[in-house]
Amino acid sequence: MTKNVKWFFVVLVFSSLISLAFSKENVHAEKLQEGDKIPALVLCDTVQPLDLHSAREGYTLLSFWASYDAVSRQNNAALAHLAGETGQVEMLSVSFDRYASVFHATVEQDGLEDVRCFVETNGSDSEAFRAFDLKQGFTNYLVDSKGVIVAKNVTPAELASYLKK
Repeated sequence: MTKNVKWFFVVLVFSSLISLAFSKENVHAEKLQEGDKIPALVLCDTVQPLDLHSAREGYTLLSFWASYDAVSRQNNAALAHLAGETGQVEMLSVSFDRYASVFHATVEQDGLEDVRCFVETNGSDSEAFRAFDLKQGFTNYLVDSKGVIVAKNVTPAELASYLKK
């Protein structure tokens, strides 16, 4: 009898843990979605004079990355190269490096001199990190001429597809 009670208790605890794992309270809702207006960009506690809501034709690609994150750095460089080949995308690149010297060396090494690049030395403590709901691995936003997010986490292949439309 006590053996059955032990198994019943184990099943009950296991079921409770599974139900908690799928609870809606534990699901992180992303702050910025496609169709939302892009927020103002604040870097190093100063609102940047970047007009993400410009009325020009084409897209703005806002890319967040860091020199210590190889994947975000590689993606940023590939997107910058593709954006540079067309006149349809203005790319704004924001690095979350603690040291401006590391940022400048990385920009030069990755061939990003023709891209509008900015550094946020406050890292994950910055207002931009919170406003754009950034996590480890970083992200990018493709924004239309009205300042509306068209796509998030765009790959170079997806960007090429958008430009063909």
